[in-house]
Amino acid sequence: MQEQIKDILEHGSQVLAKCSEKLPNEIAAAVRVITASLRCGGMIAFCGNGGSAAQAQHFAAELVGRFLLERPAYQAIALTTDTSILTAVGNDYGFEEVFARQVEGLLKQNDVLVALSTSGNSENCLRAVQKAEELKVKTIGLSGGDGGKLNNLADHCITVPSYDTPQIQEAHLAIGHAICQVVEQALTQGED
Repeated sequence: MQEQIKDILEHGSQVLAKCSEKLPNEIAAAVRVITASLRCGGMIAFCGNGGSAAQAQHFAAELVGRFLLERPAYQAIALTTDTSILTAVGNDYGFEEVFARQVEGLLKQNDVLVALSTSGNSENCLRAVQKAEELKVKTIGLSGGDGGKLNNLADHCITVPSYDTPQIQEAHLAIGHAICQVVEQALTQGED
């Protein structure tokens, strides 16, 4: 059992090492988009399913609360949390529309939508990104493997070089934390 645990942890660290080697440019692009939005009063919205829904909530909380520095709250929301909206839209329009309807009702130009999908093919995330594009809302994808459809749909797609869902989710967490830290520093210290 201990060897299995060691192997699992080592595999996760290898995926993170690949991310640190291959993804800094894409992550920096996402930081620039989010920072620009927050500087002009925009809101950052997050969506995802299952574990990605939990991470959407986590990242919104990091921006509204704080990450490492004392500073004013930033505008952020997880589109995964309002059960009345999710169940009403799911019932009336289908589960594929639960995020797109919220994008349509809540977001505007200068806002940013961050869609998390380990496969890059979650239909409700894809439709949310499409709706955001219609509204001229910037979009960032967090995916894995080959990026799926999200890779070509989002303005910026950060694709974890792995096909293993748990390791993709672990990497999304690390990437999200890196984004939050650099955004927070840029906004509090006046950096670009």
